[in-house]
Amino acid sequence: MPPTTHEPELTHPVDLCTMDGRLAPEARGWSRTPLHRCNLGGPWGRRKRWDYWAVTNRGGQVLAITYADLDYLGLVTVAFLDIGTQRWTEHALAIPGALGFRQPDTVGGADIQFALPSLALSIIESPEGTRLRTRFRNIAGRKLEADVLVTRPAGHETLSVVIPWSESRFQFTSKHNSRPAVGHVTLDGDVHRFDASNEGFGCLDYGRGLWPYRTVWNWAAASGRVGERVVGLQFGGKWTDGTGCTENALCIDGRLTKIGEDLEFAYDVTDYRRPWTIRAKRSGLVELRFEPAYEKVLDIQLGAGAAQAHVCFGHFSGRVVTESGETIEIAHLFGWAEEMRARW
Repeated sequence: MPPTTHEPELTHPVDLCTMDGRLAPEARGWSRTPLHRCNLGGPWGRRKRWDYWAVTNRGGQVLAITYADLDYLGLVTVAFLDIGTQRWTEHALAIPGALGFRQPDTVGGADIQFALPSLALSIIESPEGTRLRTRFRNIAGRKLEADVLVTRPAGHETLSVVIPWSESRFQFTSKHNSRPAVGHVTLDGDVHRFDASNEGFGCLDYGRGLWPYRTVWNWAAASGRVGERVVGLQFGGKWTDGTGCTENALCIDGRLTKIGEDLEFAYDVTDYRRPWTIRAKRSGLVELRFEPAYEKVLDIQLGAGAAQAHVCFGHFSGRVVTESGETIEIAHLFGWAEEMRARW
């Protein structure tokens, strides 16, 4: 089996930036465990920091949490999706200047706390994993409370990678999927559980970087069981194309396969609910079909800034190939795929 990537694998801790805020040459590459310290400098307004968590189960329920500092704006969003009822329940707050926001420079390096009367959030690290606790009452009067532990199994591998547009514009991302989750979401008195019996898994998207003003990206991810195997999918497109680095990987039973090839995302921009395909055309390592069951549309206009997103939740089918040459056939694996366009 030929190597699945040409990208250098890092094995020792490293700083993301030099003293003058540029991308450190030794930071380029990827790792199976987070090794970068994201000591961001650079111009105000270009620095982006976020911690995003999505906890899913086989029944198509999703707890999604965003805590993001965009320099000029802080965002806190908590949402719950139930595919069965086709209902998305959300509460979001925007804080000018990201006043009071604090986020660690390393993955899991410190706890995150946020509290206002209408929304409270804590992301607490422990030897067992990451505990997500949140509560809100939104303007529609809906009340949510959640307490979920996303465990960290010994030896479980994750994807960390630097995407280098240039020495002054770059992103470190750490993507963790197929981490077992145990806990519950209570929405208006109804309890929804996440555990081994319904394939509860957590996914982390940790991002720190200096971004260009205009951005387009695709992201797709999934976690679940395929027969006796635990399968995690992590794919990205557009924003990484042409950089020589990707955020593409498989995590099978906790073992990472890094894919260095740019993947082709194909979908109908006039109807995102139609099936998508995600392919590694050159190597054949990824041949997947994604069938959306729910679409969340985001359209924010903030003068010079804007964001339009189509986030679809649904199921993946097809096949992937690991670095050992094993072909994994996938059927009805729950996850999501999205397109995001931003001026930020």
